[in-house]
Amino acid sequence: MLLDHLWPNRRIPLAWLLLTRQPGRLLVALAGISFAGILMFLQLGFRDGLFDASVTLHKRFAADLVLVSPRTMSSIAMASFPRRRLVQVMADPEVAGTTPVHWNFLLWRNPQTRTTRSILVVGFEPGDPLFTDTDLVARTYVLSQRGRVLFDALSRPEFGPIADWYKQGRTIETEVAGKRVRVAGLVELGPSFGADGNLLTSSETFLQLMPDLAPGSIELGLIRLIPGADPATVAARLKSHLPEDVAIYTKQGFVEFEKKYWQTSTAIGFIFTLGTAMGFVVGCVIVYQILHSDVSDHLPEYATLMAMGYPFPQLLGVVAREGLLLALLGYLPAWLAGQGLYTLIRTGTKLPVAMDGARSLLVFGMILTMCLGSALMAMRKLGDADPAEIF
Repeated sequence: MLLDHLWPNRRIPLAWLLLTRQPGRLLVALAGISFAGILMFLQLGFRDGLFDASVTLHKRFAADLVLVSPRTMSSIAMASFPRRRLVQVMADPEVAGTTPVHWNFLLWRNPQTRTTRSILVVGFEPGDPLFTDTDLVARTYVLSQRGRVLFDALSRPEFGPIADWYKQGRTIETEVAGKRVRVAGLVELGPSFGADGNLLTSSETFLQLMPDLAPGSIELGLIRLIPGADPATVAARLKSHLPEDVAIYTKQGFVEFEKKYWQTSTAIGFIFTLGTAMGFVVGCVIVYQILHSDVSDHLPEYATLMAMGYPFPQLLGVVAREGLLLALLGYLPAWLAGQGLYTLIRTGTKLPVAMDGARSLLVFGMILTMCLGSALMAMRKLGDADPAEIF
């Protein structure tokens, strides 16, 4: 009923004719709306891409529950806790297994340029499930030999042409934290927002790289449950039995914990949300100017229609339909341009930026609100369409 009132079935598409009467003005309006939409797509894409990139490894953990220190704020500043807490966890009848994980950022020396750069090093027992990738388990046995590491082939190029050299059969030796290591294989994990590259190694090698680290401490404890167990229920039960020197999360809860840090403890969320709001405001100004000018230019015509008995609400509907048409016509090029920009961003930065349905609907809703809101403000000008005053 509302749509029928806003867009009645008429033989003369008055709103469309008013918009297309001046093609130059229409093109300017569509360009402005599309620019605002592109800006919103870009800001939201960057924001969500950075948040998703911060949990690249978190999502791949072969775990139902995750144990961390309560002093841990994010993956870039992991605090340690006693490894024996995982032994206590095994007493729960619904716990199937655990994986202790060392996690820290160490300096990697580029074997080509000899420069150093921080890289995330993850240490665990070879053969233990670490990620959901089952093929990775077979490759981790090469880490049983001390000083061997698996290099992330998707790491940024600043770490050197490691993947290319390894595929060529070259022996690759370099330094991590000033200790000699050898690349024994490649994995494909991908950089995160906090880490430009990743290394996997054994717990023994990790402790060799960090000799001052207490051997009985770890940064992460991955917990796997028996089939059918409810992670939230088990987490609540374990929390009541474990000391306060550990915090326990479901896997999804740990992902949200990491995202929350970047959203609330850094300026990322505010900056990109502000950029989105600015795009919305810019679009409102452009659409309002276009519709206000259109109404002003056609006041005599609107007054004539009123003199002929055309109801004032129907005149308001004409302006509203103009706003709706502008929203529909301006959104499509913005969406297409957004797709192209996301592809460019993925190629250049390796951020997981992609167009999804939720973001598409959000931006369309903002553009629709922008156009209809501007139309609503422009409708005030129709109050001047008094036949007695104009003629």
